[in-house]
Amino acid sequence: MNENLFSTYNYPKNVQLQIDQDDRDSYLLAAEKLNKCKKTMGICIQHEFGLFGGTYGDYLIPFMEEVKKPIVTTFHSILDPKSASQPQRHIRYVVKKIAENSHKVVVISGYGKDILMQKYKIPEEKIAIVPHGVPFIQFGKTAEAKKELGLEGKKVMSSFGLLSNKKGIQYALKALPGVVEKNPDLLYLVIGETHPLVRKREGEKYRNKLKKMVNDLGLKGNVMFYNKYLPLEEICKYLQATDVYITPYFDPQQISSGTLAYAIGAGKACISTPYLYAKDALRHERGILVPFKNAKAIGTAVNRVLSDRKYREKIEKNAYNYSRAWTWPKIADSYVHLFRHI
Repeated sequence: MNENLFSTYNYPKNVQLQIDQDDRDSYLLAAEKLNKCKKTMGICIQHEFGLFGGTYGDYLIPFMEEVKKPIVTTFHSILDPKSASQPQRHIRYVVKKIAENSHKVVVISGYGKDILMQKYKIPEEKIAIVPHGVPFIQFGKTAEAKKELGLEGKKVMSSFGLLSNKKGIQYALKALPGVVEKNPDLLYLVIGETHPLVRKREGEKYRNKLKKMVNDLGLKGNVMFYNKYLPLEEICKYLQATDVYITPYFDPQQISSGTLAYAIGAGKACISTPYLYAKDALRHERGILVPFKNAKAIGTAVNRVLSDRKYREKIEKNAYNYSRAWTWPKIADSYVHLFRHI
């Protein structure tokens, strides 16, 4: 295995085995070691396209075929084969082989289940729905969190997560002049480092583009970038300090968003483009959906949330109450039940 590849990941000591993403043999070696480990009762695969080597992650398939233990695979994204640039046949092959070699596949929402059944013909009885887990964040502590973070007197809008062009932050920035005109005390926090794969491919090109937009739009006093990975405690504190949370993402087929789940779990007024996960999570006045790549609609939604306190509080309470079933202990119970069943 390529030790230089792993040196960039600061895993804790309890991580005993790593797989080289682009080395097929390392997948088979991992399977061999897991088969020999008597303490290993089963395998839990958290699947995301791009994590595994090969074409659409097909290096994972030999590992799954070699492992002699029950496998539960959670799909954090599901590609629509009709919208992909690669041959549809291979996308279907990879997803179907992963499902065939899993005792159960887990999706975050009902939309994901529908796609697996309709587009990939995976049997319904093989699919389980387990919501995206969230930490417990105390509701209604916005003023206290702002004071602790030095954000007193600010109306805080935020986005967090690994930064890349598909996050659509540029449309949130384009919306800000009309928001700042009515709310000069607005501060937009863009929290998170650039995605490692994006940084490897193009450096900080996207972040620099956003910073230039901030300067060109005269927003230097209204936007702050945190180009670092924040620990969970700090993320929770910034979410508590947030008045409006926004995910202006591009991909209409996105079936999961951990950042949006966290914001809903914190009881925040969320504004989002209508990708599949957001459409499901923000229904019934749990948030606001705006069209893709539409800065004007974003600005209108932000101004409404900031100007109408009763409306904002209604959304916040709806979101917080709905997400009580998503807290990590309850999600852990769901997985434990699933493992025991298998």
